[in-house]
Amino acid sequence: MFKADFMQLSGVNREAVVRAYRDADALVMRQDIHNQYSFPQVNFVEWVLSRIQWRGDEYVLDVGAGQGAYFEPVQMRIPRGELVAGDLSLGMARSAAEHPASRCVLNLEAEHLPFPKHTFDVVLANHVLFHVPDLDRALSEIHRVLKPSGVLLASTNSRANMPELDMLFKRVFGLLGVRPKTASLAEPQPHFHLEDAPMRAARHFFAVARHDLPSTFIFPNAQPLIDYVNSTRALREPTLPRSITWQDFMNVFADQAQRIVNHFGEIVISKLAGAIVASDMGDFSREYV
Repeated sequence: MFKADFMQLSGVNREAVVRAYRDADALVMRQDIHNQYSFPQVNFVEWVLSRIQWRGDEYVLDVGAGQGAYFEPVQMRIPRGELVAGDLSLGMARSAAEHPASRCVLNLEAEHLPFPKHTFDVVLANHVLFHVPDLDRALSEIHRVLKPSGVLLASTNSRANMPELDMLFKRVFGLLGVRPKTASLAEPQPHFHLEDAPMRAARHFFAVARHDLPSTFIFPNAQPLIDYVNSTRALREPTLPRSITWQDFMNVFADQAQRIVNHFGEIVISKLAGAIVASDMGDFSREYV
């Protein structure tokens, strides 16, 4: 089932996110690159979902569901439960609705969840909360729709994610003779990293746990990295100085990436992602209540 709820969107950040996730193509490309070039090889979706205990009858909300990467693994864990999904992007919601494991897909905002109080046992918010302009409003809404024993499971990246890529970006700006608008270019969105996510979630939940998953990108040639960065254009282009076009930036970036491969034989980029689990009375927090 697919339902569309057209909402008023405002703010430069929100507009950039809408453009970046107008459809699933760029996201799918990045996920494929992560799957192909990450070491050790870990099924990230399965790793995230294994951070909590499942009974099999949970009522689950997947916020920012994208194209539905979590649908099948979740359905396998809740044979007696129900999965509701939603995404801010109407294009993403349509893509998710076409997923064979989808049940109910909505076009929704995390800050305005259209559900009654205490509806869900689990809310998933995977790699999405750093895109939300009003994070506290979104966390408050998630807390509201969760049952008292409900659990928020949210994956995100560390501030230290892909530092080599950040250095490469800064080198490109140096060669172009300009300064970037933001201090860190590897992570265009400034909030809800692994380091501050527990504190932000703790404003709304009794107990919060953090789980880290370090890994490494190893690129034997420059093209996958070039494709990866190009797929983030909608989010990164607004951070460029006005005197620099996206093509200018990518031309120098591609040249520098190729030089690294020529010298070292590969490009190695450190990654650090993870997940937080937040609850008032559920999952790991039961022993503290």
